[in-house]
Amino acid sequence: MSRPRSQAEYLARLVPPSVAGLNRRSLLAGAAGTGALLGTGLLAGCGGSDSGSGSDSKTVSLGSNQSDPKPKDVIAKVMDGFKTSSGVQVNINTVDHNTFQENINNYLQGKPDDVFMWFAGYRMRFFAAKGLAGDVSDVWGKLSGYSDAFKKASTGDDGKQYFVPASYYPWAVFYRKSVWQQHGYQVPKTLDDLNTLGAQMKKDGLNPIAFADKDGWPAMGTFDILNLRINGYQFHIDLMAGKEAWTSDKVKKVFDTWAGLLPLHQPDALGRTWQEAAQSLQQKKSGMYLLGLFVAQQFNNDEQDDLDFFTFPEIDSTIGAKALDAPIDGYMMARKPKSEANAKKLLEYVGSKDAANITVKNDPSTLVANNGADTSGYTALQKKAAELVGSATEIAQFLDRDTRPDFASTVIIPALQQFIKNPKDIGGLLTSVENQKKSIFTS
Repeated sequence: MSRPRSQAEYLARLVPPSVAGLNRRSLLAGAAGTGALLGTGLLAGCGGSDSGSGSDSKTVSLGSNQSDPKPKDVIAKVMDGFKTSSGVQVNINTVDHNTFQENINNYLQGKPDDVFMWFAGYRMRFFAAKGLAGDVSDVWGKLSGYSDAFKKASTGDDGKQYFVPASYYPWAVFYRKSVWQQHGYQVPKTLDDLNTLGAQMKKDGLNPIAFADKDGWPAMGTFDILNLRINGYQFHIDLMAGKEAWTSDKVKKVFDTWAGLLPLHQPDALGRTWQEAAQSLQQKKSGMYLLGLFVAQQFNNDEQDDLDFFTFPEIDSTIGAKALDAPIDGYMMARKPKSEANAKKLLEYVGSKDAANITVKNDPSTLVANNGADTSGYTALQKKAAELVGSATEIAQFLDRDTRPDFASTVIIPALQQFIKNPKDIGGLLTSVENQKKSIFTS
């Protein structure tokens, strides 16, 4: 559920410096032949011929990006559970999150592990469309406990499934209950309500909306929710896929609406990290904060019960407020696993309620994707977050997961930061974005 701590780390995770200047064709076609994308080589050959995961073996290999101590320990316990239930040993190849993403293209074209951790949405569909991931539709035939929205997020362009969800974290507007009770604030139901509430918070000496974009990615969440509320889910997804024009009146309306809300946002956002903005909420200096559930990391244990949230309010009554960002993390299978049978056994297990129960028991801060899991250990906040996602009509994966990595990093980040710095020339800004989009998406 963690996000990168700096813009440099974010960019490294999103698209490696060694390939940032390459187009999609050269990225995928050139790497295998030339070895130009080998980089550090830390992922190369992870699932090599000596891995011992042959078709008749009792082993299977897993490429894991869960390198922080807590999630690493949880993954180990889940894999122990799989061994107990199946008799198959999982050889876990743990690589730090940054390096894993830097080398993912070369990794998948070399000798990847039988199963590897990745993300739902565009990033999953991209590798599936290029034939770099295995079809796991038959695994989905054995799974239960997933909503249609989760299945949709696991489905490639060809209608087949290539991903098994494990965990997620919804984006919403967070606030401290004690602050709102003190001032008598009510949850806004419409954009007008939000503006009225923000004006009152200003009078009460608060920053209405905590805000930070030093790291580059947080403002994407604001764009996403405004576009979902104003133009709907399908337009948002099509825009991310390069099928809609950024110069359209629909996109201009998003930025016009955002410009109207900027006075309610914490000033000087480009010099502030998301952690610092979260701390202003924690310190009762800000009234609200639009962010992922991981905002709770910045609150002390005895403050967790004081944290609450609401989904961003309705802007257009014909569209409503049911769509949201809820990035999903999970597992995929290599295109040619050394042990396909064991790989699919593992995927069926990690998608089961048994695996989800192990995760909940050992890491109660995680929201598991399988709704059949025993979530009695969830906090009130986690239960509410799970209900929110369960009631969502559509789930977006977050801008940098729903579009091409190079477009997100080289075009959208500077564009949004330019807008935050100077929101007056929206037309010129969007013309620039559209021109760059055409270049990138046609390469």
